[in-house]
Amino acid sequence: MPGPLQGLKVVELAGIGPAPMAAMLLADLGAEVLRIERSGSAGTHLPFDPAASLLNRGKEVLCLNLKNPADVGRALDLVSGADVVVESYRPGVVERLGLGPEECMKRNPRLIYARITGWGRSGPLAAVAGHDLNYIALTGALAAIGPGGGKPAIPLNLLGDFGGGSLYLVFGILAALFERTTSGRGQVVDTAMIDGVASLMTSLYSQWAGGTFELQRASNLVDGGAPFYEVYQTADGAWVSVAAIEPKFFAELVELLDIDRAFIARQYDKSCWPELRQAFERCFRTKTRDAWCQLLETRDVCFAPVLNLEEATRHPHHVARGTFCSVNGIVQPAPSPRFDRTPVATTAAPVQRGLKSP
Repeated sequence: MPGPLQGLKVVELAGIGPAPMAAMLLADLGAEVLRIERSGSAGTHLPFDPAASLLNRGKEVLCLNLKNPADVGRALDLVSGADVVVESYRPGVVERLGLGPEECMKRNPRLIYARITGWGRSGPLAAVAGHDLNYIALTGALAAIGPGGGKPAIPLNLLGDFGGGSLYLVFGILAALFERTTSGRGQVVDTAMIDGVASLMTSLYSQWAGGTFELQRASNLVDGGAPFYEVYQTADGAWVSVAAIEPKFFAELVELLDIDRAFIARQYDKSCWPELRQAFERCFRTKTRDAWCQLLETRDVCFAPVLNLEEATRHPHHVARGTFCSVNGIVQPAPSPRFDRTPVATTAAPVQRGLKSP
């Protein structure tokens, strides 16, 4: 099936990180995505087997020399027939290439020109290099993640690049496309990862303003401070997670672990959290991870084993749902979300092709 974005034409000016992910999400849902790679751009991308470049799945890839005016003209011809352009260069780069929003929207006034940067296109840091870790550091997110007595923990590059970046970029694109149905006009969507991460932190800023969030790491309900929202090591050295925040789930967890029932009435009493944590630690070390899964995984105690990437693909729940798929022998996450009337097609490997006629 074609997916809900069938007929949408996207030109992606090749970059790394959030823009390829955003374009992949559009391709997953049926959009026709053409990724324009820059000739002679070796060294601007991490070394990677093209067959395993999953962020390029479902796309067609075209190589152009964007320092050549003729190839820039070809790129503009392609843009003139597109609905969306996605770019992630530093401020001023695409303008110098002749592919900025002004040039593109002269050709195509209905164009949604979607841009993403880390620091944003204005402000004293706009032109400075940076990566995911720097962006989440500046927003307060990194300082809130990690053990209370140690250094902040690095949450991969999920939070800045993909959470505050790719998802907000796609959200902006779809909002602009919706607005175009009434105005008939395109517009520039300006996404900054620092803005997206700050937006993701809205709930925590709300708690902080209300006096219920402590700035010290591992002092709150969902940052590892609460022993009932934590990971614990098992007898075989593996790990499990529990997130029994609600009293009814916590009570059932205490019953099944067979620890002191007095903890049930004192769940939110921080003075007893150290003692409760020790009780959990002792208890979870008495069985293997698989044994705990057998006891707890189907009970209402908010439990899950901590799996690595390979283990996750084999978990029965993912297998039953088809959360992961295999394309050309490469196991990868399947497209998400799911639609009942316009289900998405099975994803495909990227296709390298020559220039089509505009």
